[in-house]
Amino acid sequence: MTGKLSKTQDTPPRGAVPMVRAQGVHKSFGHVEVLKGIDLEVRPGEVFCLIGPSGSGKSTFLRCINHLEKINAGRLYVDGELVGYRQQGDKLYELRDREVAMKRRDIGMVFQRFNLFPHMTALENVMEAPVQVKGVNKAQARERAMQLLERVGLADRAGHYPSQLSGGQQQRVAIARALAMDPKLMLFDEPTSALDPELVGDVLDVMRDLAESGMTMVVVTHEMGFAREVGDSLVFMDEGVVVESGHPRDVLTNPQHERTQSFLSKVL
Repeated sequence: MTGKLSKTQDTPPRGAVPMVRAQGVHKSFGHVEVLKGIDLEVRPGEVFCLIGPSGSGKSTFLRCINHLEKINAGRLYVDGELVGYRQQGDKLYELRDREVAMKRRDIGMVFQRFNLFPHMTALENVMEAPVQVKGVNKAQARERAMQLLERVGLADRAGHYPSQLSGGQQQRVAIARALAMDPKLMLFDEPTSALDPELVGDVLDVMRDLAESGMTMVVVTHEMGFAREVGDSLVFMDEGVVVESGHPRDVLTNPQHERTQSFLSKVL
């Protein structure tokens, strides 16, 4: 693919590089344009929250960051490198699947549904990718997996299968599994939306701990309290565009745009 992605300025110099940089990102499914020119930046170490109504394009944008969805126009960079493409002269060429998979190793993703392997224990789920993808020996992977399960408060559930865990526990295992690859960026796609209300707090506590440790996080969320308390930046999206952005407390307490005001009046 060489023609559709719009030509914009080259990768910024190292040192001033955002962890995520979107320039005029468009994405369509058939005739339906889901993203209509997204421009934003996520700084290293930042907790960047995306809010908005269902169908606004938040989850699609998140999936574009690690090339689970291919953008139709614009540029998307992670840590200064184009996502899914390489540039030669003034043309872009799509990377091979293997090259995409190599770059995706640096990006952890936690989905709404936990996507754990049902036939593996919690420990085995966390060990799997380092062993299979990075070639880490099993003893090292096991030790690291136990450390991560302890970090998310589930060391005592290491031998349990997903069917033996609550939704909140499964989601915490999913976070540990993503962390096992030592990502430089974590993406969370409404990680608490499938959980019973009493299970949400434990997952958010793990995410708070990650934020305090300096992990760069892009979080699609309906948890406005988390966004206000933990977020560094917040974007409100609607109908495929960024409507309003700023510090979470500013946007949530004093939204400037009528559409943002209308949305927040229903969810706060």
